[in-house]
Amino acid sequence: MLTLDKFEEAFERVRTVAKETKLIYSEYLSNQTGNRVYLKPENMQLTGAYKLRGAYYKISTLTQEERERGLITASAGNHAQGVAYAAKCCGAKAVIVMPKTTPLIKVERTKGYGAEVILFGDVYDEACDYAMKLAEEKGYTFIHPFNDLAVATGQGTIAMEIVQELPLVDYILVPVGGGGLATGVSTLAKMLNPHIKVIGVEPAQANSLEISLEEGKVTTLETVNTIADGTAVKTVGDKLFPYLQKNLDGLITVEDDELIVAFLDMVENHKIIVENSGLLTVAALKHLDVENKKIVSILSGGNMDVITMASVVQHGLIQRDRIFTVSVLLPDKPGELVRVADVIANEQGNVIKLDHNQFFSTNRMAAVELQITMEAFGSEHKKKIVDALEKRGYRPKLIRPHL
Repeated sequence: MLTLDKFEEAFERVRTVAKETKLIYSEYLSNQTGNRVYLKPENMQLTGAYKLRGAYYKISTLTQEERERGLITASAGNHAQGVAYAAKCCGAKAVIVMPKTTPLIKVERTKGYGAEVILFGDVYDEACDYAMKLAEEKGYTFIHPFNDLAVATGQGTIAMEIVQELPLVDYILVPVGGGGLATGVSTLAKMLNPHIKVIGVEPAQANSLEISLEEGKVTTLETVNTIADGTAVKTVGDKLFPYLQKNLDGLITVEDDELIVAFLDMVENHKIIVENSGLLTVAALKHLDVENKKIVSILSGGNMDVITMASVVQHGLIQRDRIFTVSVLLPDKPGELVRVADVIANEQGNVIKLDHNQFFSTNRMAAVELQITMEAFGSEHKKKIVDALEKRGYRPKLIRPHL
């Protein structure tokens, strides 16, 4: 069982290796929501995510013989780094099985801590099955990334830090994948102060806990499909489910598009990088129908590769109408391109890409197609540019940008 004594023991052990990530007050998110919003930046943790806490505490509870057999786990990346780092501290061998879809930065950093990495399967569940098979074949000690009460206890030390720093916290928002973090945080929070509301947040396309709560039993999803790779889990932990049923005060699901906007919010307004799973609690703030409350959003990690980051930024700018594309038709004669450019320049639009298609019509003199991709300050500015093109008779048609 999860007990206060075990949480206190975990807190003392974990603090010897993990950072105490101090709360960051977000004036921007507070103004947006009408609450006092604080961020718990576990993306600033030593391994870039909260997973170090649970991994280290679990390994600290093992016998010498269990460590000497070698440790193995499966992970989409953050638990992998936590186990690799903790194993290095304890002088134990670590083998990590990661899905083939894991971002490169997580793979390389796991190797950097001295672990052997095996890429297997397309999702976490397939990697986990293979890791358990290897553990049985080779005698490794398996460290489950979430479905383990000792791991959940280590993750729960986050709640201890939150309550110590903000004793009158009203709400804690916690990401949910397999449920280890949510179990530890919600259980300890209720022990420390039963009035604290703890809300879980899942990706809408990886909502194993939501379905399980509706069914009243652990239920496996057929597929998961989300950019929040750290929470792309088909089955919530069965050892954790009773605690989640008892201690969570609610559950919010978030669409991937909302995570893209949240990423831009974090970069532009807070100057910090948070991975998609860690952004769940930021995106969930606008779904929480409360005012004048002290809310902590746990940013669970920040391990995001540059290619994924670039893609998220591009899509976010498109969503916010700061990049858009219009198609206009114009006669194929000298000076027409300059006239279109003058209209855009007069409205302070910035052209970043042109695609001039002379073969749009068999009658080039009648019409050729010009696709213009440009930057704007937002939706109002975009409308001004489109209206100006309309007034000049170009009949602009909005199309999806291809960058």
